[in-house]
Amino acid sequence: MSRSTTRRTRVFTIFRRELAAYFNTPLASVFLVIFLFLSGLFTFNIGGIYDRGQADLRPFFQFLPWLFLFLVPAISMRLWAEERRTGTIELLVTLPFTVTDLVLGKFLAAWAFATVAIILSAPLWFTVTWLGSPDHGVIIASYVASTLMAGAFLAIGGCLSAVTKNQVIAFVLCVVACFLLLITGLPAVQDYVSGWAPREAVEALASMSALFHFDSILRGVLDLRDVLYFVSVIVAGLACNAWLIQWRKAD
Repeated sequence: MSRSTTRRTRVFTIFRRELAAYFNTPLASVFLVIFLFLSGLFTFNIGGIYDRGQADLRPFFQFLPWLFLFLVPAISMRLWAEERRTGTIELLVTLPFTVTDLVLGKFLAAWAFATVAIILSAPLWFTVTWLGSPDHGVIIASYVASTLMAGAFLAIGGCLSAVTKNQVIAFVLCVVACFLLLITGLPAVQDYVSGWAPREAVEALASMSALFHFDSILRGVLDLRDVLYFVSVIVAGLACNAWLIQWRKAD
């Protein structure tokens, strides 16, 4: 068996264990119910889809980053904090898995769970299709952007979960980090910075924002630069996560 095949097998073993753990606890049901309830609330009530007289899912996707800001950390907070609290992390690192296997397996399981939640919002798509004629290309691109953003937030959350034994602290740290990643793309923040910083600095600040790249994809264009941004955040988060676990292992 080749090395790559062996690694895939090990990662899949961790992935299957972690994904099953989500559905073996009430966390999955509670998370999915809250996510779907708030998605409908933001789309039809707060988003005023009927008042706008336009059948599309833009209100849903515009609120989604702020919904992720609290719900995604709820998924990622247990990834490593719980393992450290119960002491099972010491057992994990002695098993025939590399740190990379563990980080990838846990991350992919959390991402798969978040993706299931996003897919379950499909009835909203069916509803606006029944109400009118939305641009399905824009909706598909927006779903891709939502999945990428969830992955980026989870990579950050997994990294921060590795620094503490307390899930609540891991949750708060992830919320703060993701909030900062979002607000740098807000017009109010950019206007404030432009008052004393050069234009290049303002553009650099905007390019660091997850919201900036997310909104860009919401227009229906999958620009490679926007995709690479989210991929880069994911890779950086996973690399930092692996380094922290390795550091704790050696400590």
